[in-house]
Amino acid sequence: MKKVLIANRGEIAVRIIESARQMGMVTVAVYSVADREAPHVQLADEAVEIGGPDSASSYLDMDKIIGVAATVGADAIHPGYGFLSENAVFAKKVTEAGIIFVGPSPEAIRVMGSKLEAKATVSAYDIPMVPGTDKAITDASKAMEIARDIGFPILIKASAGGGGKGMRVVEKEEDLESQMERAISEAKAAFGDGSVFIEKYVTSPRHIEVQILADTHGNTVHLFERECSIQRRHQKVIEEAPSSVLTPELRERMGQAAIHVARSCDYVGAGTVEFLLDADHNFYFLEMNTRLQVEHPVTEMVTGLDLVRLQLEIAMGKALPFAQEDLKLHGHAIELRVYAEDPLDNFFPSTGTLETYRLPEGEGVRVDNGFYEGMKVPIYYDPMLSKLVCYGADRTEAIHRMRKAIGEYLVEGVRTTLPFGRFVMDHEAFISGQFDTHFVSQYYQPGSLEKARKEKSELAAVLALHHYLKTREKLSLPNSQP
Repeated sequence: MKKVLIANRGEIAVRIIESARQMGMVTVAVYSVADREAPHVQLADEAVEIGGPDSASSYLDMDKIIGVAATVGADAIHPGYGFLSENAVFAKKVTEAGIIFVGPSPEAIRVMGSKLEAKATVSAYDIPMVPGTDKAITDASKAMEIARDIGFPILIKASAGGGGKGMRVVEKEEDLESQMERAISEAKAAFGDGSVFIEKYVTSPRHIEVQILADTHGNTVHLFERECSIQRRHQKVIEEAPSSVLTPELRERMGQAAIHVARSCDYVGAGTVEFLLDADHNFYFLEMNTRLQVEHPVTEMVTGLDLVRLQLEIAMGKALPFAQEDLKLHGHAIELRVYAEDPLDNFFPSTGTLETYRLPEGEGVRVDNGFYEGMKVPIYYDPMLSKLVCYGADRTEAIHRMRKAIGEYLVEGVRTTLPFGRFVMDHEAFISGQFDTHFVSQYYQPGSLEKARKEKSELAAVLALHHYLKTREKLSLPNSQP
């Protein structure tokens, strides 16, 4: 593999370019009209425009991307995450074109892309699963029977879903029919598939995921877990590794369960198996993400591994250079997704020009970034600017470094999730490790950020006045005598 095309944009495209270049590969970027001046375009060895600003005519155009790869002579396509990364049709088209798809087989993507089929596939391995239906359901009366059997509250989920779309929590019987209709409608709109299923709603859950790697030589390992419970709208905002609540024994059991999930579909490449962990530390299989995760840097920080490099090596047919017993956890890492969103306005996207954009630096600080000062934040894509990752010898040090880095991350022109990140780092529930996926609804109020901002401004004004008075006192001369 000498030449790789990156079918993505933003910070993940930059990230892939960095690892590929270190391996001596030629990199090819594709870009939309809106991304003509983007960092990934400037960093790649070659760059090809593929369409208009909207995703459908650019980053989601399978045939156009494959055509570019063939034209430039790319040996492989790395899909990153999002866009076409979990599209079985795209993976199949790439391989049929004689190009290496840096990821699992089309069949593994297809199986794990359906939550119902994924559950059926892993059932032979005796992996714990949340009680619920094993088939898609659209009939409200049948749904009521099942809901009464497993007990309220229940969760309605889109079979082909993700990112919280097509998902509804139902607390009471009388709300079931209307919530089912909404979930089915939303699933159709988002995924073109209205299939939903029902499962018991796990109260006070933690979202724990396990990173796995599998090669073409039959080797499968886990790279420990990531805690992803700090979420807004069912989407992650802060992740860390390792989790503060897993014992070594539970970590190993979850890791082995993740390996079994990967083997159930003959998985190859980097993937993530997601679990729910209840208040009693029982874990349940949730789904498998057949791609690189946004939060992969925290795993890299605590294992010392380059996951993108390993993805590329696996795609080249190389065996994993280590066994499970060789892998150890070192220190603690926390990631904050820096979104161009307004945390004072329900995390609504904030577009505009980055009038000031300066990244933090220092020991234990890593920023996977996709923007630069003066660049406009496009309205067409996910509004993530970067990923701020901080590493420490332990969790306390990682939190301390994250606080400091947030304070040194300067952004003007758009609102960002940086103040929310500081709120989380300062909150006792997070510091103590006693939190779950309801953290935002339980503790976060936009007014608390506004109050903190005003207090900070008032303190800055007092300090400035104090400094001014002290300086004037030093500079003032004695009254002259007549």
